[in-house]
Amino acid sequence: MTPMDEAKILALVKARLGITTAVRDTYLSAIISGVLDELEHEKGIRLNPEDMNHVMFCVDLATWRYLSRDAPGDMPRHLQYRLHNLIISAGGGGDDGGDAGGDV
Repeated sequence: MTPMDEAKILALVKARLGITTAVRDTYLSAIISGVLDELEHEKGIRLNPEDMNHVMFCVDLATWRYLSRDAPGDMPRHLQYRLHNLIISAGGGGDDGGDAGGDV
């Protein structure tokens, strides 16, 4: 599978934030790279660059990370819900040690 197009995600994040210059590109690119790495390697999600649901989740998560960098609090529920659905659709993600309905 082809990797996610970080330049495309960067352009969408900048559009969502209303940023028209390249002054924050390095910082935003680092956030995007971290988001993609976390989703693929820590959460076990195989991101499909052709699936706009995957692309827009990356955009929304990177945007939230940028906007909430100094704010306390958890991830918003809509992002938690979408992440949960991506993990489930990816086959359950990594082994987090939780009970998945095994022996009772």
